[in-house]
Amino acid sequence: MPKRQSSKFNTRQYMLSEQYEVYYYSDTHFRSVGSHSHDYYELYFFEEGAVTMVIGAKAYPLRPGDVIVIRPGMDHRAILSDSETPYRRFVFWQRKAFLEALESRSPDYGYLLRRAEDRGKYVYHFDPPTFNAIRTRLFTLLDEIHADRFARETAIDLTISELLLFLSRTVHEQEQRRNRKEQLSRYEAITHYVDEHLDEPLSLDALGREFYLSKYYLVHLFRENTGLSVHQYILKKRLAACCDAMQGGAAVGEVYRQWGFGDYSAFYRAFRKEYGMSPSAYLELHSL
Repeated sequence: MPKRQSSKFNTRQYMLSEQYEVYYYSDTHFRSVGSHSHDYYELYFFEEGAVTMVIGAKAYPLRPGDVIVIRPGMDHRAILSDSETPYRRFVFWQRKAFLEALESRSPDYGYLLRRAEDRGKYVYHFDPPTFNAIRTRLFTLLDEIHADRFARETAIDLTISELLLFLSRTVHEQEQRRNRKEQLSRYEAITHYVDEHLDEPLSLDALGREFYLSKYYLVHLFRENTGLSVHQYILKKRLAACCDAMQGGAAVGEVYRQWGFGDYSAFYRAFRKEYGMSPSAYLELHSL
């Protein structure tokens, strides 16, 4: 790492620039700053140290790879539990007007910062390969800021834009995967419940009450995971249970009652539609 990229830490908590300021700090004896707030956004990238970040009334023990978003007016401070451990981090300050100018090109630039404003979401964790990619972009940005090269301002603008979009996209994709996992877990719980209660009345309203979900969400959940309506899914499960029971020796006249069909005619119509033959023909075919 070029020495010029590392800044000597000072306790100044106000911006000199009208747009942005970026620093890389590596301290062994950190001079603590008390709880404070400022009128600009701060992106804080934690690389190493024994640090707890206090934001508002909540304390966040930090791990390498954490990225913190501090919105304007939010009280915060870093507390070190071991002053001998090197404390390394990047700090990226942005004026409101600077962010608004970026968002006039695309709201995607402000995705993380707006989540701090709207949802109080401040801390994100990135795995080592992803955080290394973030570090590379930050060091590239520091290189451009401290260099005197042709098209310097354009290169800085592009690097900042790419960094913010990379953060926004990565967080959005993490959340989509997490939502999908949660959705799948919920779907699996519901289908397990259906399997265990095929002999009982099962309806959208009943499932909604059992899992505290709206019937509209249940319809969406089953369509997305099976391509079927809830009714179609349950019907297929009940018909399959009837087939298993008949092959196990149960009489056709018994299985439809056992597995939730109100009358034989409804069972018969559904069976023919699903398997292309009557229950008795199915049983004869599978008894050979």
